[in-house]
Amino acid sequence: MGGNGIVALLENGDGNTVMFRADMDGLPVEEKTGASYASKNRVKNLEGEEVFTMHACGHDVHMTVLIGVAEYLYQNKDAWQGKLLLVLEPAEEVSGGARNMIKDGLFTKFPRPDFNLAFHVSASLQAGKVGYLPGWAMANVDSVDITVKGLGGHGAYPHTTKDPIVIAANIVTQLQTIVSRQIAPTDPAVVTVGSIHGGTKHNVIPNEVKLQLTLRSYTDEVRNQTLSSIERIVRGSAISAGLTEEYFPVIEIKDEYTPAVFNNPSLVEKVQRSFVNTLGDDKVIEVSPVMGGEDFGMFGRVKPIIPTALFWLGAVNNEVYEKAKRDDLTLPSLHSDLFLPDADPAINTGVEAMSNAIVDLFGNKI
Repeated sequence: MGGNGIVALLENGDGNTVMFRADMDGLPVEEKTGASYASKNRVKNLEGEEVFTMHACGHDVHMTVLIGVAEYLYQNKDAWQGKLLLVLEPAEEVSGGARNMIKDGLFTKFPRPDFNLAFHVSASLQAGKVGYLPGWAMANVDSVDITVKGLGGHGAYPHTTKDPIVIAANIVTQLQTIVSRQIAPTDPAVVTVGSIHGGTKHNVIPNEVKLQLTLRSYTDEVRNQTLSSIERIVRGSAISAGLTEEYFPVIEIKDEYTPAVFNNPSLVEKVQRSFVNTLGDDKVIEVSPVMGGEDFGMFGRVKPIIPTALFWLGAVNNEVYEKAKRDDLTLPSLHSDLFLPDADPAINTGVEAMSNAIVDLFGNKI
């Protein structure tokens, strides 16, 4: 569905419909965990380049938990009634999954959910534990490309040019004032210039410089304010450099926007209570929101709004966690070539906790 998405429906009488989503994609990372099952696969990316691939974000765990939940609930059909909508989603980080699956009729060809749920592995939480939080859980993510134009020439005669490197440097500096001076301190936001490229030789002033930005926010208001501030700063820098309009920088907001994930507080409370009943209070941890992002929130933004919540699944081996804590070491993060989930306890915890939470949302008990 929607290209490479997979949907399955498990129907078992009357009751609520619960959607459980798992994302599928790997990342262009060469795995260096040393695990016996470490990925050695290479594939061609969208640019036609051959790259290594690795589940450096734990999506293999997500898929396995989803299959385990489906198997567990199928084997216990006499203990619940309702509809379980299982969604395996591709391209969640570049907005190509949820949007295309919804457009292709996910909520019209299949029963519309009463609740949307998802797990994501945590690289900072011990295996055997789960994390929850009400409200904002993940951020809006925008990718912005800026082409700064100028009039190139000889590096020894800069007065005869309009130097795009200087203009770009000014833009980069001014962009830092968006979060520090234009966004309210109580509203989280990030503006990062992740790439800057321009020029070919020491003594040659180029005709253009290219910038790549990532933007993070929670609310749509802050997102829009950030985007408009970028446009104003970029245009102002060009004007102050004496460029005419034909040489104004070109700003491209990439079609990869993913909306923030807002965890419905009432749904979180229900699921958190179920997690505690299943795992025990000491295994259910309230966590903080992150500025990472993906498009799971899009499933909840359809009208009318569907209560949606994403939870964190601990994946760090206990011994590794304790050693890092004792020796003040940094644990490998998500997307690291060294990220290695402690698979068995993480998967078992995920299946048990999510199965019981879903059954509770059906209105039944196992």
